[in-house]
Amino acid sequence: MPDRGYDVRMTGFSSRVRVEQAVSWVVDHSRPLPPEDLPLCKLAGRVLASDVISDFDVPGFDRAMMDGFAVQSADTLGASPYNRLRLTLVGTILPGDDLLPQVSSGETVKIMTGTAIPPGADAVLPVEQANFAGGEVFALSEVSPGKHVGRRGEDIARGSMALSAGRRLRPQDLGVLSSIGVSEASVVCRPRVRILVTGNELLPPGSKPSGNRISDANGPMLSALVRRDGGVPIYPGIVADAPDAILAAMQSDVEMILVSGGSSVGQEDYAPTLLTKFGELSIHGIAMRPSSPAGMGRLSERLVFLLPGNPVSCLCAYDFFAGLAIRRLAGRPDRWPYVQTQLTLRRKLVSTVGRLDYARVRIADGEIEPIAISGASILSSTTRADGFVVIPEDSEGYPAGASVTVWLY
Repeated sequence: MPDRGYDVRMTGFSSRVRVEQAVSWVVDHSRPLPPEDLPLCKLAGRVLASDVISDFDVPGFDRAMMDGFAVQSADTLGASPYNRLRLTLVGTILPGDDLLPQVSSGETVKIMTGTAIPPGADAVLPVEQANFAGGEVFALSEVSPGKHVGRRGEDIARGSMALSAGRRLRPQDLGVLSSIGVSEASVVCRPRVRILVTGNELLPPGSKPSGNRISDANGPMLSALVRRDGGVPIYPGIVADAPDAILAAMQSDVEMILVSGGSSVGQEDYAPTLLTKFGELSIHGIAMRPSSPAGMGRLSERLVFLLPGNPVSCLCAYDFFAGLAIRRLAGRPDRWPYVQTQLTLRRKLVSTVGRLDYARVRIADGEIEPIAISGASILSSTTRADGFVVIPEDSEGYPAGASVTVWLY
């Protein structure tokens, strides 16, 4: 860890830590945030903080799974279109009815899908397998005991676990919660993430580039990434390249700070020095390409990630380190939110031993073709890419024809 007098501006990095060391630091310093209770309508996409045990059977009664007639199955034995068996209709049950007529031998009740099976009945004769005229019903086929009957508790049994802690709630999960009478649930808080983009050469996002100034690409990209990983992005705009302004932004009331730009060893790169002086700069400089100037530490209780200003480096460092921390704080899985697949290299991928490489690739005719490893400022290399390949630090790369793991954007 650098000492309080640490200032790398215009001096360069004396050493770089391995990626696995940086990942271990993230894991050691990020735990799920405390829970909060939210109403059912706001639970989609959130992560359950505790198990949900059902207090009810779902369904709470035996129910018809077809429109038709509730019968005693024995009364239908031998029924066919050529041997119609007569049943006496003694009532009709509509959804929500509480008073259910008794079904005795030789009797039937008209019933709708989802309604309760009346006492005495043990099966449902579908309407397509019956003739109905006046007060009489004729069975045209046999039904066995329990046929077309949904049993009480067959969906969810009382006392069983409906949903377990750590689950990210999907729309159908909200349906399950509602079905067991849950109006609110305890979920992991979402980390608030202050996005601190600095650079006097930057224009606000979406501005037309002018002269020697460029539009901020990292702010919108990081905001979307933070949202994807379960955080709440806070990005009020570009911060001036001034120590006081940067420090004030780093002291925001949030759980995490992402500093984009001003984090390397240039004359205007104040963030590492400020973090060392007022907090803890644990790592600065990582053996990877791109993203080698990345760093991380803490300022009071806030996690701080120093992300390079070059857009591809920024994306890479976010995915390897900051995104992992956000997912962990939000109670989500550590793994990357990308689909992975195995594909064959069309041409070789060259790397340098001692450094992890993040290579953008595209898929062509079922094979992958490298687009770039270098070019940290060429953001379009990620939009032209279908995904990326990670070349570990102990490898010189992969030959043409090799089968490699591709992470799809």
